[in-house]
Amino acid sequence: MSFKVNDKITWVGIKDWELREFHGDEYSTNRGTSYNSYLIRDEKTVLIDTAWRPFAKEYVEKLKKEIDLKEIDYIIANHGEIDHSGALPELMREIPDTPIYCTKAATKSIKGHYHEDWNFVEVKTGDELNIGESKLIFVEAKMLHWPDSMFTYMTNDNILFSNDAFGQHYAADPMFNDLVNQEELYQESIKYYANILTPFSPLVTKKINEVLDFNLPVDMICTSHGVIWRDNPIQIIEKYLEWADNYQENQITLVYDSMWHGTRRMAEAIAEGIKEVQRDTRVKLYNAAKSDKNDILTEVFKSKAVLIGSSTINNGILHSIAGLLEMMKGMKFKNKKFASFGSYGWSGEGVKIINEQFKEAKYDIVNDGIKELWNPDDKQIERCKEFGVKFAKDIS
Repeated sequence: MSFKVNDKITWVGIKDWELREFHGDEYSTNRGTSYNSYLIRDEKTVLIDTAWRPFAKEYVEKLKKEIDLKEIDYIIANHGEIDHSGALPELMREIPDTPIYCTKAATKSIKGHYHEDWNFVEVKTGDELNIGESKLIFVEAKMLHWPDSMFTYMTNDNILFSNDAFGQHYAADPMFNDLVNQEELYQESIKYYANILTPFSPLVTKKINEVLDFNLPVDMICTSHGVIWRDNPIQIIEKYLEWADNYQENQITLVYDSMWHGTRRMAEAIAEGIKEVQRDTRVKLYNAAKSDKNDILTEVFKSKAVLIGSSTINNGILHSIAGLLEMMKGMKFKNKKFASFGSYGWSGEGVKIINEQFKEAKYDIVNDGIKELWNPDDKQIERCKEFGVKFAKDIS
């Protein structure tokens, strides 16, 4: 069902209430998502983005109920990824000659996905498209989060079509930021940033400051996923600048996997030692095999220190920890302290392997970690507790 964003703009996207995984299985979407598409009616009619490929027929049929497709003068493709452009083949069969405005890199990615040579009009930062009372100004946003990404700014109405920036995987009704549950909105916003945009934080800061230097008023931010920011939209821009600036909270997170509960007991003892020194610090424990990996990464993003633990198995580490470390390496977390721990029965390489992963990711390692043989007894548990005490003191 479409709805009016304002007098000129209609939301014509798709709400995907059932989606639970995104980017393959890399991102959990426990509250679904939306594929936001916008129809602008000025002297010219403009369609901004489409929807994910599985919804292509539904999207086009829905769009036909809103407008005669032949009345669409221009299509704007802010990003070529399939969740944004997936309905283009179905749409272009109906209106094959309609110009598609996008970056040069987006032309390559869209052609790469669909192998069609549509009427592409390549734009760069500062280029404008006059649509009547308003103009559309294009701003390249390379690596936020693809090389082909861009923003589109609409004058007069002062609306930023921000593509993936400032969004969330969050299906909501109604879709305005002031009408949804604020705790859910914050949780999904920081999760989105932590898991998708963290690697590009320096570019986030640079691009936001570049856009702010244009001195363009922003009365609304229309994202590609999740809510439309109409109430104090600058709040999410300010949050992005905060999150991009080596973000941390007064939190320490311990993440582990355990075969026979030895490593779990170590984690609990280390946490107990940490709390003896840093009583006001929030300490969280997660079993990587039983917790949502993206929620864990969000907590890592928020933390000032992180301890990773695994039992040793087959001269290696448990697969949930190995996978999480690989994801963490890609996130390029900054401004955090790290340490390792784990139990073992025979060879005991687990802690060493975790430290090697830390070094490869260029993390700030506090110490060599701690490992304990078999199921820790009272003496070993006390040693883990003392390890936590020393770790807390070392990072104070």
